[in-house]
Amino acid sequence: MTSDGQSIERLREYLRTLKPAARSMLVQELERSLLRGEESTANELALQELHRAIRADAQPVPRIGDAARLFFTPLEPFLIDAHADHKRIGRIARISLEPIWSWIGRDLIPAEAKALSEDINRALLADDRTKADQLVRALHERATLRMKEAVAAIGSDEKARRRLAVQVGTPRAMHDLGTMIAVMSLRDVLADFSRRLPNHIRAFERDQIDAVKAQLDTATAQLSSVTAGIRKSDVFLYAFILVMNRLAAPWQLIRIATRAAESDDTARVAETPYAAAVTLVLSEAENMVGELRSELRAGRPIVSMLKAIHDAARGLRSEMDLSVESPWSRQLMAIRAEVSSLLKAEIEATPGFVRRLLRPRPAKDIVPGSLLDSIDVSEAEMRVEFVGACRQYANELAVNEVTTRAHSELTLYLETGTKVLLDSLRHAGDADRPFRQSQVDAAIRFCRTVFGSEYAGLLAKAAEVAVQTGTAERRPARA
Repeated sequence: MTSDGQSIERLREYLRTLKPAARSMLVQELERSLLRGEESTANELALQELHRAIRADAQPVPRIGDAARLFFTPLEPFLIDAHADHKRIGRIARISLEPIWSWIGRDLIPAEAKALSEDINRALLADDRTKADQLVRALHERATLRMKEAVAAIGSDEKARRRLAVQVGTPRAMHDLGTMIAVMSLRDVLADFSRRLPNHIRAFERDQIDAVKAQLDTATAQLSSVTAGIRKSDVFLYAFILVMNRLAAPWQLIRIATRAAESDDTARVAETPYAAAVTLVLSEAENMVGELRSELRAGRPIVSMLKAIHDAARGLRSEMDLSVESPWSRQLMAIRAEVSSLLKAEIEATPGFVRRLLRPRPAKDIVPGSLLDSIDVSEAEMRVEFVGACRQYANELAVNEVTTRAHSELTLYLETGTKVLLDSLRHAGDADRPFRQSQVDAAIRFCRTVFGSEYAGLLAKAAEVAVQTGTAERRPARA
């Protein structure tokens, strides 16, 4: 290890020994020094390592922050870690904040942004949080007013929209600014609504629904007196996102729509402002399909994602009457069809992938001392788990037939193929035994997923017996 590497490791070790309160004080002091312009490589490195240690311990620490961070605080519940060109309703990609802040300071309100940012930093250095909050509010109001003017001037001019996207530096500039304008204008209403919500809602049942509905009624009643030019639908949309963030099962948000309409009929629900809850759940389901596509391409586990999509589809179909023709019915049908299309090829390929790994090989085709590739085995195990998950969620994911067929092929092959593998292991020589053993070990892992731990345990014991029997049978031959 180099001397620099040793120094960093010693720093990490020292920071790990600090108590949480000491870490918090050190973070705040280092951030104050950065705000004062006292930048140094050592300070930045220490701050970086402190944040790493804090994240590792899941320890929340109050941070000094700067003008940009405080400016964007009202947007925090609506930020997502996604590409800037995402299409999620009412959300802004976290990666878009930096170019938006640059645009505000460069083109929108350059003089005011610079002066207020400097005042905010001075208030932070003086530990005057009240003054800092007042200055941030002033910055919000001036930036929001100018954003409204900029968006209104563009109207439906497509060329002007493209120019704005280039200036702002985000592909969804109009959408991002629209979200910012609404959230900044509603910041007090949304903050009050958020404070009244439980931190976590395990099940969104009648009592919780009625309480949230009452709070929404209060929030919309405040609208005319505290905002101008903001639609009532915006209050519902962003309030629903706040609720969805707290739900253990986000799809349950649709229950507030059926409760408000006192019906599961799509036409009646669509007539209420609470219809935004259904639109939001369907939008999130579409986003999950996009994430599913990306995860499949990357070869990463997707079982939890399949469950989330399944639960959303089942919830929509069970809580609402989507049997009739409606935009929501068509949207859900399209989601299920796309999921089915994404999964079918992967499901169909799994039995063949497992067979290629476990197929019996003549001893002459086995390199002495070789083993199955561990990466291939892990991928096969993940595929087997994937087929099992698809089988469990097949109905809502529209993959019943293909999943039943693939699972039957896997079951039959593992039941019959493992006997052949055990026999091959029993008669293996010194050169091919490691490979035969690796095949049996892989089969045990797959069987644990398909048949359960008890079956896999019996197969493991059978493998031990096969090795012992083979060793005993070869001893007389050596004598």
